[in-house]
Amino acid sequence: MPQVLLLFAAGAGLLLAGRRWYLAEQRRIAAELRAAEEAIAERDARPIERLERDPATGIYRPRSMSRGAENPRH
Repeated sequence: MPQVLLLFAAGAGLLLAGRRWYLAEQRRIAAELRAAEEAIAERDARPIERLERDPATGIYRPRSMSRGAENPRH
């Protein structure tokens, strides 16, 4: 009979530890999702830059970059 009680106590301990781990994982994943949703909302709040084709190279660039000085790396 003591073996059954010991087995029951070990099972209850594993159940509690598993539940604690599950809840911690659930909170961690919810925090990651919340951060990702905030990043997407921030990205979507910014205006979209219009692209303009550079006639010399044929490359599409944002309007602010294609007007003015050329890129020094080229």
